Formats: sequence, structure tokens, C-alpha cells
Amino acid sequence: MEGGAAESSQTRIMVGVNESTIKGYPHASISSKGAFEWTLSKIVRANTSAFTLLFLHVQVPDQDGFDDMDSIYASPDDFKKLNHRNKIRGLHLLEYFVNRCHEIGVPCEAWIKKGDPKEVICHEVNRVQPDLLVVGSRGLGPFQRVFVGTVSEFCAKHAECPVITIKRKVDEAPQDPIDD
Repeated sequence: MEGGAAESSQTRIMVGVNESTIKGYPHASISSKGAFEWTLSKIVRANTSAFTLLFLHVQVPDQDGFDDMDSIYASPDDFKKLNHRNKIRGLHLLEYFVNRCHEIGVPCEAWIKKGDPKEVICHEVNRVQPDLLVVGSRGLGPFQRVFVGTVSEFCAKHAECPVITIKRKVDEAPQDPIDD
């Protein structure tokens, strides 16, 4: 990002985005789309030149490193292909948000990091220093929060900027709140 008078007067909003667990890549999750659309309708509105949206997607590495149990990995090239495929999937996810911003004229940036989403988002907030962080929330109950944990709660407590958490609309919630 180049420094300039126009950019320094813009409000920079980071939006944490992730993929849908229901539809998979390259579909954005219900919560991510909701957080993005809320940001556009409630904050940006028609004042598109006053804001820059910063999209961060955190890819979570598999615990065992193998996301396709039916796949056979017989050479180093197989692993290179897997890493390339994951990168491409993340880029397709970000493409949705970047294309939408360009359609309506909102300046934006997007990037991918790997790791634990809550830790990575807070690290990136510290590094990039946005004016505001917007994250979606799946609306997990207390029992599910214990086992799944919530990125939004962690960010609200630990991010070094104001955080807005956007809940899913009731009519958009799947049967199992863990799905998104």
C-alpha cells in the first residue's frame, strides 16, 4: 500500500473471512458474507472512497497434514501440488470479496495466512493496524464454544483495535450452528 494523503484519511477496516464448511471452497461462509455485507451497508454505505477494506483469510493447516484421506502421496511433487491447490483455493475465496468491492468502487486488499485463525488475526491486526476489525460469528452455544472455541470472542478480547462481531441472521443459520 502506497502512502498518500487520500489513503491516510481513509478508514481501514479489516474483515476476517473464511470458507463455508457446507459448500466448501471457493464459497464464503455465511458469517463472512454477513460481516462483509453488514460492513458495506452500515459503515461504508455510499461513501466508498472514505474506506479501504482489508480481507484476511486464515487457512487452518490439517492436524495430520492430510486433508484427503483417499489420496496417495508417493513423491515430493504430490506435496507441492497439495500446497499449490490449497493456495489456489484460498485465492478463489478472496476473489469473491475483491470482485464485489471493485463492482461498487471500494478500495481493498486481500491476503492469506496460515495458522490458528484467532492468533493470526490478532497478529495481523497488530502488524497492519486497521482502524476496525469486523468478524462474523456463528452463534455457538456455551457447550459448543467450550469444544470449538470462538474466533470472534478471542479477537474481541485480544485485538489491538475496536472489534465488531456480526451474528448470522436466524434464517441463514444451518441446522447445526457449527456449520457455516
